[in-house]
Amino acid sequence: MHIISRKKLKEAATRYRDLEAPLDVWFRIAKRASWQNLIDVRKTFANADSVARWTVFNIKGNRCRLVTEINYRFQRLYIRHVLTHAEYDHEGWKQ
Repeated sequence: MHIISRKKLKEAATRYRDLEAPLDVWFRIAKRASWQNLIDVRKTFANADSVARWTVFNIKGNRCRLVTEINYRFQRLYIRHVLTHAEYDHEGWKQ
């Protein structure tokens, strides 16, 4: 997967220091992946969910939600939001 862009992961790691290592692990795994669909994603990340057009990953035991958009055909993964569980629950990110 070509991940666009790592900047949001780094920003989140700066805001929440305890997320730096889990986000880095997620990034390293995802960039080596060649997922074709959500079933493939769930083979790697069992708790990944599809929410409308987004794929949402639980990071650090559900402490954080990583909201992405995946284009399987072109092998591109767009990082849209890195949210705490509380921020995710407000659902403003769906706009």
